[in-house]
Amino acid sequence: MASSTSNAPSYSLFFNMASLFKILGLSLWLYLASQGSTSVVSQTPSTVNGTVHINGGSSIGFIDEDFICATMDWWPPTKCDYGTCSWGTSSLLNLDLSSNIFLNAIKAFSPLKIRLGGTLQDKVRYQTSDDPRSCTQFVKNTSELFGFTEGCLPMSRWDELNNFFRMAGAKIIFGLNALTGRRIVPDGRSTGAWNSSNAESLIRHTVNSGYTVYGWELGNELSGSGIGTSVAADQYASDMITLAHKLQDIYKGFESKPQILGPGGFFDSGWFTTFINRTSGSLQVVTHHIYNLGPGVDAHLIDKILDPTYLDGGAKPFRDLQNVLKRSRTSAVAWVGEAGGAYNSGRNLVSNAFVYSFWYLDQMGMSSSYDTKTYCRQSLIGGNYGLLNTTTFIPNPDYYSALLWHRLMGRSVLSTSFVGTNKIRAYAHCSKKSGGITLLLINLDNSTTVQAGLSIENAASSKTLTLKQIVQQTENIFTSRKIKDEMMREEYHLTAKDGDLHSQTMLLNGEEINVNSSGEIPHLEPRRVDSSIPITVAPYSILFARIPSIEVPACK
Repeated sequence: MASSTSNAPSYSLFFNMASLFKILGLSLWLYLASQGSTSVVSQTPSTVNGTVHINGGSSIGFIDEDFICATMDWWPPTKCDYGTCSWGTSSLLNLDLSSNIFLNAIKAFSPLKIRLGGTLQDKVRYQTSDDPRSCTQFVKNTSELFGFTEGCLPMSRWDELNNFFRMAGAKIIFGLNALTGRRIVPDGRSTGAWNSSNAESLIRHTVNSGYTVYGWELGNELSGSGIGTSVAADQYASDMITLAHKLQDIYKGFESKPQILGPGGFFDSGWFTTFINRTSGSLQVVTHHIYNLGPGVDAHLIDKILDPTYLDGGAKPFRDLQNVLKRSRTSAVAWVGEAGGAYNSGRNLVSNAFVYSFWYLDQMGMSSSYDTKTYCRQSLIGGNYGLLNTTTFIPNPDYYSALLWHRLMGRSVLSTSFVGTNKIRAYAHCSKKSGGITLLLINLDNSTTVQAGLSIENAASSKTLTLKQIVQQTENIFTSRKIKDEMMREEYHLTAKDGDLHSQTMLLNGEEINVNSSGEIPHLEPRRVDSSIPITVAPYSILFARIPSIEVPACK
């Protein structure tokens, strides 16, 4: 979370001055607040006052309009971790595409980016007309790379997937097999150039069928030391350039061309620096993966999620990749291409429960502040970290957290910090499709309610108002319905059912969020609150607050 401090003239907006606002209106409230800040004190043992500081002068990051992304994987039902097999029939090869809930869950984002890939993508053969051999499915074999034999994607299934995604309005990123043609040497490295022929056949089939793919990504977790095996950065860069040339040829004459993404692995500064510098002009998106909570078997996952110092450490790969991109000649941008938090399929009743929204929303807020354009959650469905239940397709809590982010958080990211307690995570963006700002506050404390004031540096007007002007503006406030509406804010308070962090039921403003019998995603309605009332964040809760009355230059 970036901090903003300055002595420049500004308005300091403190929402805990309710009585002054109600007497004199917003102008006098702003005027008095700007004369000096109040110290942060605790009123009762269970309540603490604090201040959100926002610099509205300029944005510190600029995310994609469709920042939210989720992944779909290849894992078969026999993928098991720590004695639990959590993937069921969620694979790209066998997922039931007829569920209304599944369709509506994707449609609700309009659009949702979906990245198709994962570990086994580098063992998938495409059954195209150039390689019509019969398709064999993944078979568990611990002596094989990644623990499974080669699998196969029939073109009939690829057609089914594309027809479904077209109906759902999704933007598809497809991860290509990057290991074809290579040889794995005794030390575990993969050597030799990528054989692109099977991938090229798939891409041509896709184009000839009229399917739209938003982006093609090469390989999965082969960067640095790799997972299972690795490819040297210079060779990988050469392969990316080969992919770029193939796509230029196949999409020749097309007005809209797909994005080229890579390497889809864990950040390694030296490896990524070489890779990025050698793919300048051929690569549009640099993708990296996040599993910073450790293995899903870890019994202390919740302790990590609730530890602000541990969460702060998650900024390092975002910051380091941003610095590498700034130093390079590339115009490529950063994405999180896959983020499950806890690897090896997550942990039941943690990574698919309410508590995970603390980590997930904090990750999205933090990555945005380092100019990450898109964040792909592992997974949309499958494992113990799916946004949707693997069997029923019912949304887990993180689904609704993602949907609210998508609807409320605009593209421009504002420098934001919180003073008062380190248990509050604070982020702010320009509001999406409306004026003002949207604030995201996450309370990691189990017993303390936080009342938050708001201090805005570089507000839309930097001049000091005279008392006569204050009186005139105060008189006008109560004569305009539009201004009255703008003096209201919209609040979305998210809590766990029965206060249980392990709950898979999320409450919005105290009411359970559930799909209806037709499989429709519920409307997520806010609570409208007089902006003079202090912002209150309950223990173990999340708050989105859309505040249209605050105008800053960064949001013009």
